[in-house]
Amino acid sequence: MKNLKRLLFAFVLFAPFFSQAQVSEDDELQLIQAEFGMDKKKLIDAYMDLPESVSPSFWTVYQAYEENRKAIARERILLMEEYLEKYESLDEETADDLAKRTLQNTLKRDKLHASYYKKFKKATSAIDAAKFLQLDDYIHSTIRSAMQEELPFIGEIK
Repeated sequence: MKNLKRLLFAFVLFAPFFSQAQVSEDDELQLIQAEFGMDKKKLIDAYMDLPESVSPSFWTVYQAYEENRKAIARERILLMEEYLEKYESLDEETADDLAKRTLQNTLKRDKLHASYYKKFKKATSAIDAAKFLQLDDYIHSTIRSAMQEELPFIGEIK
């Protein structure tokens, strides 16, 4: 749990970079995800405590999973930034578009979990695959929640 708190602190530490104009959006996202990815991998390694016999195959699947997950997370962050940019002038069409794209992003994440559960299970075991997905979901739910807390509710600011 101590490592998880450090991980979340690192993420929050880098969050202010979103507002810096001199760094491009992609650079910001890569910086945050590169830092987060390193800490996350250490946390997962300690939590999973995999035997040597399955560890290499787990990490091979994990690397592929992370590449796909990062793309989905990048999309989610861009949606949040777009929401913040358009918040004060939000109309029906824009709200509908953002809501639909957010739902699609959530579906992509859920499909990724379903697809990779099978791959992690094949590489390790059902217990290890479930254990990883539980931890991964906890980490990202916590981060999504923290990010969501920073977003104004529709109609909150007038």
